[in-house]
Amino acid sequence: MKSDELIHDLIKITKVNMNEVQTFKTLSEQELNRRKTNNSWSILECIEHLNRYGDFYIPEIKKSILNSKHPKSATFKSGFLGNYFANTIKPKEKLNKMKTLKSMNPINSSLDKSVLDRFIYQQEQLLEHLNEANNTNLTKLKTPTSLSKWINLRLGDTLRFVIFHNQRHVQQAKRVL
Repeated sequence: MKSDELIHDLIKITKVNMNEVQTFKTLSEQELNRRKTNNSWSILECIEHLNRYGDFYIPEIKKSILNSKHPKSATFKSGFLGNYFANTIKPKEKLNKMKTLKSMNPINSSLDKSVLDRFIYQQEQLLEHLNEANNTNLTKLKTPTSLSKWINLRLGDTLRFVIFHNQRHVQQAKRVL
């Protein structure tokens, strides 16, 4: 896969995610905190979940890019595990339910509209990193995962995973409406 095309596609998805979350700002806090069921997430809980992942992954992505010693490569080759994670989390018509880590589960948190601003800020950072990543080697650079510091993914796979994960939960938040 061409690195430039991957980055272009991920930038496009990130901008859509930002725009969707921006529209949530017109809703009341009551609407933003409403759940369909007691065990499901509200709009703010969906976005807070993404913020928690962003708190981990955005600094790791930045660190990987800043410490890069590899020249830019025109192509990206996904790793087995990274490709599996990215494709598993990618939104599809029939979503498979997944358990989240306890630390990443925002259910019953006291949340307000600042959650939306934090998400948009994180996406602005992510867009900067995507532009920087366009000048790196997405295959050779590695980032740790939130699962374990012993599991590292290729930067391109980490970017795919994070952005597909964002897309998945922004769509989930839209369905709460």
